[in-house]
Amino acid sequence: MNTEVKPAERLNLVQEYYFSRKLREVAEMNAAGKNVISLGIGSPDNMPSKEAIQTLCDNAWKEDAHGYMPTVGIPQLREAMADFYKRWYGVELDPKSEIQPLIGSKEGILHVTLAFVNPGEQVLVPNPGYPTYTSLSKLLGAEVVYYNLKEDDDWQPDFEQLEKMDTSKVKLMWTNYPHMPSGGPARMETYEKLVDFARRKNLVIVNDNPYSFILNKKPLSILSVPGAKECCIEFNSMSKSHNMPGWRTAMLSTNADFIKYILKVKSNIDSGTFKPMQLAAAEAFHNTDEWHDEYNYNVYRRRRDYAEKIMDAMHCTYSKNQVGMFLWGKIPAGYADVEELTEKVLHEANVFITPGFIFGSNGARYVRISLCAKDEKLAEALERVKKLQGLKEN
Repeated sequence: MNTEVKPAERLNLVQEYYFSRKLREVAEMNAAGKNVISLGIGSPDNMPSKEAIQTLCDNAWKEDAHGYMPTVGIPQLREAMADFYKRWYGVELDPKSEIQPLIGSKEGILHVTLAFVNPGEQVLVPNPGYPTYTSLSKLLGAEVVYYNLKEDDDWQPDFEQLEKMDTSKVKLMWTNYPHMPSGGPARMETYEKLVDFARRKNLVIVNDNPYSFILNKKPLSILSVPGAKECCIEFNSMSKSHNMPGWRTAMLSTNADFIKYILKVKSNIDSGTFKPMQLAAAEAFHNTDEWHDEYNYNVYRRRRDYAEKIMDAMHCTYSKNQVGMFLWGKIPAGYADVEELTEKVLHEANVFITPGFIFGSNGARYVRISLCAKDEKLAEALERVKKLQGLKEN
């Protein structure tokens, strides 16, 4: 190894992603015969619709299916995305100019930040919130400014606090409703206040919206607020709502000018998505109401019941009004920190749950349980946790 070659200084600003490190430890435990039940990451374990899979298979056999694709995506996919927004959110989007397909929302965070934020400028990031909002912002030279989300406010922004902040250098504000990790619901009142805030402060709201269907009968979009497209960008993903995390298919929607800025970045980074996968995604966007009822509500409702019982067994408190594919709970006061509980559960019960500190300081006394496990796995995890000795109570 050439020890004189040093990595870029930007690597000092971030650490390896928590789940990358922890799942390596879980794999080592499994290799040693521990049979760990992972309730950590939010990777849906059910299948996409049969129609989507069949469309992928049928088109993969076509001779013209394997070339490079345009970065803007094929018309069939953009039209399906526009139909999806009209059907579920009541939002009209021009498929030619107001939609950009993505290879997953994570890359969208990269592209949007590159398109709007100069080094040294600021981005507002929720605390707690998705760690990638912070890590990618830092890697790209932006200054991260956190805004607080608290349980007492149902994890909605504190607009009085936001109004007192100096936002003169802020270019983007990241929001995520329904909220991950807390399960705080999307509210039209919150969306309306965010749009008003963005207009007055001359900044861009980026609402990350992949959880709007999970355990939620009334999905909402910030773009349904009049004038929102002028100052807002919304991400949506097929990973959660369509059981397609490995397909890396997502979208962003906003005004035509913002799309042009983002496309200028994206077209210099990738060469489009495999055509059969785009066609299959377009088919999946037309999944029936019955499909969504079963896979986005009924399945997760059963699993949520198990997760609540696991929280009860750990003597954690939680809101019954949470939506999304996780359950977020506050740990008993007797623990010095959250890892005292999560490490005990991992190494004594062989059940992996996520400590909330990875989402920010406001998550330091919380744990998160993923609902992306079969009923029998959740039932087994419950039995293991119930047998633990020495769990503390409030």
